[in-house]
Amino acid sequence: MSERDAGDAFARLVGIMHRLRAPGGCPWDREQTPESLRPYLLEEVHEVLDALDAGNSDAIRDELGDLLLQIVFQSELAAEAGRFTVADVARAIADKLVRRHPHVFGDVQVRDAAEVIRNWSRIKAQERRDKGDDGDLFSAVPRALPSLLRAEQLGEKARHIGFDWPDAEAVLAKVREELTELEDAVAGSDGRAIEHELGDILLALASLARHVGVSPELALRVANDRFVARVRRVATASRARGLDVAALDPDEREQLWQAAKEDGPR
Repeated sequence: MSERDAGDAFARLVGIMHRLRAPGGCPWDREQTPESLRPYLLEEVHEVLDALDAGNSDAIRDELGDLLLQIVFQSELAAEAGRFTVADVARAIADKLVRRHPHVFGDVQVRDAAEVIRNWSRIKAQERRDKGDDGDLFSAVPRALPSLLRAEQLGEKARHIGFDWPDAEAVLAKVREELTELEDAVAGSDGRAIEHELGDILLALASLARHVGVSPELALRVANDRFVARVRRVATASRARGLDVAALDPDEREQLWQAAKEDGPR
């Protein structure tokens, strides 16, 4: 597809959105606000991720379209309020990409991807200073991120000023320490302490993941999918025996669980 074709298709989408919001348009679309659309934006992001995980090109295309609609919708609402337009959104990200890729659009030379990332971070920091950023280390980490992903990014930010463990073994020691504290809280039936210590463990595990080069958010997504697949295999095997999985005794359930682990991906 040429740039002109892409522009025409995008302009058509913007025009449709404008018509839906205009007098005589869709009653539902006309009732929406930036706040009311927040759940749909989050939902569409996760549906894109599901499509990417499945590797289904048609689904990826459709879900990216749904996500793009949310961007155009929010931009239309902003334009109605006189704040900015979808053209401003596109122009801002295009300008940012050019500004942060001086090795492509300027005369900066880079040796490898690592140097690209260092330059990107330096330029981004300068942009924040130019905007009068107060220098808060964590201001660029959105509170709306999934908590595990946010924990990973907070740890990465803290690393730049020395708040980090030297290696994965040191983080593992911290995980074991936090686990002991959680066990004490559970033994004392202290709900508030349990929540506190469990949070500390998750935070430490996010740091461990960062140290070993694993995304904790993606690791948990994969673990969730693996758990669902195994439980489904247990349920199927139980039905094949003419049994209700909920009625299995612990030994039978464990036997089927171990079989499900052996049969499926690890």
